[in-house]
Amino acid sequence: MTNRRSSRTSYEGVAVAVPVTVPYVRYSTYNAHWFIGQALHALVKSSGLAKEQIDGLTVSSFSLSPDTAVGVTQHLGLSPRWLDHIPTGGASGVMSLRRAARAVQAGDADVVACVAADTNHVDSFRLTLGSFSHFARDASYPYGSGGPNSIFAFITANYMRTYGATREDFGRIAVDQRSNALKNPNALFKKPLTLDEYMAARPISDPIHLFDCVMPCAGAEAFLVMREERARELGLPHALVRGAIERHNAYADDPVMVRGGWRMDRDELYAQAGATPADIDFVQTYDDYPVIVMLQFEDLGFCDKGGGPAFVRAHTMTHDGSFPNNTSGGQLSAGQAGAAGGFLGMTEAIRQLTGQAGERAVRDAKLGLVTGFGMVTYDRCLCTGAVILGAS
Repeated sequence: MTNRRSSRTSYEGVAVAVPVTVPYVRYSTYNAHWFIGQALHALVKSSGLAKEQIDGLTVSSFSLSPDTAVGVTQHLGLSPRWLDHIPTGGASGVMSLRRAARAVQAGDADVVACVAADTNHVDSFRLTLGSFSHFARDASYPYGSGGPNSIFAFITANYMRTYGATREDFGRIAVDQRSNALKNPNALFKKPLTLDEYMAARPISDPIHLFDCVMPCAGAEAFLVMREERARELGLPHALVRGAIERHNAYADDPVMVRGGWRMDRDELYAQAGATPADIDFVQTYDDYPVIVMLQFEDLGFCDKGGGPAFVRAHTMTHDGSFPNNTSGGQLSAGQAGAAGGFLGMTEAIRQLTGQAGERAVRDAKLGLVTGFGMVTYDRCLCTGAVILGAS
């Protein structure tokens, strides 16, 4: 891959710090506001800042509705001078970071809290499915397609026909992520998963089976964005933003999604970081389904388009393997706390680069790549993004 010079303003001098996870639970009677409040409390406690010193805020949530970020400021007693509501699900972590970084660089905020949270109970999940989009409400949900399983079955089957992937190839991704999750105290899944167990799991929507699907849950993820010198003044372990991209409605001419927006902008991403794919020490891919992980291996330049199946056969994707991916276990084994799923890779990457990953630490990690992917329609997702973080 050619490492050309980036044409956009760099993110030099921007730090990310204080990765927070509000522990996931399968179901909760607490609402999204409660989980956002818990995340903010943890950010304040862990950073040593007073709440009043947080003068920027981004909020991502599906179940916060009908409230938005501005309602949160009143509920939690904040008075930020910079505010953003980012309802883009799995892409929200990268988008929150990008916007917060630019606000800090411009002087519009000194410290930005980026928070994503959702609750989960039977009715909240049903309401989310039914009101996710006009398409979901009018064209799929009334006919029994209650959520993304059938959509991603469609995308997965098309990918398998086009590039010769097998269920065993997707299983390798899921099994290695489960191995990572066993060393993550915040992960919901606590039992090992073998490839045989993956293959024997009950079908959900052919060719999707049980362990291809994330577990909806309640919880929150959060982090702080500030200038590098501010992080040093506060004595906070931090990572640095080396580059970031986002893209929406990419490759709209593909009848079914086989390419994501990362592919359009990846050269720009690596140019900002002064790096190539070979320089990346770990990847945190957005993993609502294994096929999307495989697409990202291709679209981020780790292998050619259609080379995903051979790539996963050639690599071990555990934290201590040849290609560490989703070292927290990812959503497939840690759980998907709604929009917080879009933040999971970010908080994990910060932990990896600041010595906070514990038993699942990637040895000598200096550069990590985090992706975002969100807002599914019938045949594709519309929002993609990625960020490269570096150790300070």
